[in-house]
Amino acid sequence: MDYQASILSFFGVVCTLLSILMAATSFIEQQKQAAVKALILLIPFLAISIVPMYVPADFYWILACINLVIIVGAVYLFLPSFFFSSKTENKANGNIDERTIMFARCELKPGTERFDSYYKEFPSHKTNDDGFRKLPGLLGQDSKFYNPLSFEATKSIFQIVDGLHEHVEGETKKNTNQLSQEEYGQFIKTWAKKSGVKSIGFTQMKDYHWYSVGGRGDRYGKSIEQNHHTGIAFTVEMDHEMVKAAPKASIIMESANQYLQAGIIAVQLAQFIRNCGFEARAHIDGNYQVVAPLVARDANLGEIGRMGLLMTPELGPRVRVGVVTTNMPLAHVERKYDDSYEDFCTKCLKCAINCPASAIPEKKPLLINGVKRWQINSEQCFNYWCTAGTDCGRCMSTCPYSHPNNIMHNMVRWSIRQFPNFRFWAVKMDDFFYGRKAKPAKLPKWLQTRQ
Repeated sequence: MDYQASILSFFGVVCTLLSILMAATSFIEQQKQAAVKALILLIPFLAISIVPMYVPADFYWILACINLVIIVGAVYLFLPSFFFSSKTENKANGNIDERTIMFARCELKPGTERFDSYYKEFPSHKTNDDGFRKLPGLLGQDSKFYNPLSFEATKSIFQIVDGLHEHVEGETKKNTNQLSQEEYGQFIKTWAKKSGVKSIGFTQMKDYHWYSVGGRGDRYGKSIEQNHHTGIAFTVEMDHEMVKAAPKASIIMESANQYLQAGIIAVQLAQFIRNCGFEARAHIDGNYQVVAPLVARDANLGEIGRMGLLMTPELGPRVRVGVVTTNMPLAHVERKYDDSYEDFCTKCLKCAINCPASAIPEKKPLLINGVKRWQINSEQCFNYWCTAGTDCGRCMSTCPYSHPNNIMHNMVRWSIRQFPNFRFWAVKMDDFFYGRKAKPAKLPKWLQTRQ
């Protein structure tokens, strides 16, 4: 057989194997439509694998032309990123007043002094906020996706998270250990991974990492003191099955569960550091002094995507973030900006198209307060939460980066980061297999009720 036939057959075999892998992966993930499409693709790829062996020698020039197109296409598709100019880093600028975020505004009670003083200072927020207070609210019984079992379980989890708040700070013991930065750092990373952390990193705390003024609980209206020079950021994974049914009841239960896991890890890590003789504070759900995604980004755990969430290399936005700030001596790794996420988000738009609240912008990043970035409409987003009764998560569930952590999807994610020309086609492939605007999956059977 001529080498032209061998090249084309080899291409067909590779594509056949990838189709089989995609079909098997989709069956395991219970993505029947994707699995069927992958099996249909087997037909032409098997033909490409076999037919060239029987092409007469007089027609090898046709095979040569096809091979040339394939080679040129492959070179174009997998041209490494160092052939392309890199974009400048999207740096943050200034502090956020925590009182202005939707979670803090949700806690304001009509008729109280705090309520009146807030809307006197921020009168433009009142019309919207009066509106969401008339809606069923998060975990509300009259909400769109009310589920008695899931919602009650979620409430119980958040109650335990609230119970952790008294442990975010504590007494620092006298330092009796003389260990190196490397010894402390390696122990913390290993222990965290054994406790369920997916990724962890250290960063030098910057001014923009901190809220300027507290907005919740006893911290309301108080200036945030930037006492610690080091931030420890980590991620915990959200279960794919629970996420893919978003915005149904499973998403808020899974969010609560991972906030709890992140909280437990952060609290015990902060206590360990204080036992070693260094100041430390855990920042957990409902009790943050920092903007956790920015700390995680600067600790090289990912980048901020179109939807405003941290995009991680392994799981995309399908994570929750925990942070501990401390003055323990830990080796900081300089931030390495990765523009592949922004480039991919620019081409993808899937989160914006599938957002039921139309809260995610479809345009390119804009210059906001001196920083070029995407800005979601947090009011529209939160208002939908108060209608749905859940924290939605539709953006997270539809993101191509959020697929399960397995060989097939890991290859795609790795290729997206390495090959700029591949990104556009990765979006098209995801649309082909999973749909541009796919329906949410059914709730896991164990969460389904008659209501």
